[in-house]
Amino acid sequence: MRLKLLTLALALSALPLAGHSEDLLDAYREARANDPVLSQAEATRLATGEGVAQARALMLPQLNGSYGLQQQSAGNNIANGTVTGSSYGHSRTRDISATLSQTIVDLSQWANLAAARSAAHSQDATYDAAAQNLYVRVTTAYFGVLTSQDALIFAKASEDSFKQAYDQADQRFKVGLSAITDVYQAKSEYELAKAQTVAAQNTLNDAKEALTQITGKPVGELKKLREDLPLTPPNPADPNAWVQAALQSNASIHASQYTVQAAEHDIDAARAGHLPTINASVSRGKDTTWLEHGNYNVPGNGAYGTTVGISMNIPIFSGGATQSRVRQSIYQRDEAQDSLESTRRQVVRDTLNFYRSVAAGISQVEANKASVDSGQKALEATRAGFDVGTQTMLNVLNAIQTLTQAESSYSQSRHQLVLDQLQLKQSAGSIDVKDVEMVNSMLQ
Repeated sequence: MRLKLLTLALALSALPLAGHSEDLLDAYREARANDPVLSQAEATRLATGEGVAQARALMLPQLNGSYGLQQQSAGNNIANGTVTGSSYGHSRTRDISATLSQTIVDLSQWANLAAARSAAHSQDATYDAAAQNLYVRVTTAYFGVLTSQDALIFAKASEDSFKQAYDQADQRFKVGLSAITDVYQAKSEYELAKAQTVAAQNTLNDAKEALTQITGKPVGELKKLREDLPLTPPNPADPNAWVQAALQSNASIHASQYTVQAAEHDIDAARAGHLPTINASVSRGKDTTWLEHGNYNVPGNGAYGTTVGISMNIPIFSGGATQSRVRQSIYQRDEAQDSLESTRRQVVRDTLNFYRSVAAGISQVEANKASVDSGQKALEATRAGFDVGTQTMLNVLNAIQTLTQAESSYSQSRHQLVLDQLQLKQSAGSIDVKDVEMVNSMLQ
């Protein structure tokens, strides 16, 4: 009785795992709580948002207080003649004041506030892009483990099949039914299959580490993609419609647009360096001075005074620094515009690529499935032909290798189709947690 090890292994891999298995939503929840990339994006967003409060604070009233105490040596000549002698004493002065100031006109501060707001909006959009990218990163890492698990299953099944072929060729050679060439060929393929199994195990280990890197948790048993995968084409079935949606909703484009706005406001702030500024202030303080000499103290009297004023500062010449800052801001704006255009073109390219990949992926899944069915039948027929002498051992080995490649391609195409569907929505700016839930419903 012949053992159809590849078919048996694939059938076992499709069965639900015993006990509790982690699914995609479990992995996403762990990643949402532990992913350092998303945490970094959030910290950057919050830090940039503080720039708005800081820019606004410069436009609000500023209240400052000061206290000073000074000591100065004094001679023996006292104007009122109260202290006599040749020894020296010292005088002390105490200053107490509070100043309230308010900027009345400073156009650069308004421009800086607008730039800070645009920068904050840009980081908000960048964080949204990072949150959307997390859906894809988790799914990619999750399916990377599934693909690697399938590859290991296929490699082990292939190794077992080549071992069976090698044993069979060796037995037939010993009884004089085949040539030594068949034994050498079978042994060569068997040794190669063992090496491929080791490589597949290493790839699986690395794939698990990639998922752990995102979730921060060791990878356990994962639910697999069910066999009856829905092959749904993109909706709408118009690539231009997806491109237009991406240009309007893609978070990375929004972030770049806000960066350009911030750069425009920076130009206004730099140009405002040529303009006058007006400030108002109110100051109230008291200065008290007294003389100390030995056992004698000459008290001093101080009275509180109030100063109210308005000042205008008119920039005349700063060595060309203001003009340089204007030119620098313009160059930075041009850089931001070029970056925006680059982002737009990349988004258009990605959207069209993912749209075509989804459409082509459906056909690839169907073709690979048919290839697996044909490969299984071809292997059975080739083994039967070898038993009756109509097929060679090389034909059997080639049939095993063909089936293994077909199974691997089928597994990869199924997982890649799901990823392409998610990436298409990400590029269009419409991906959310419901899409992850939809993918999760395909697992078993």
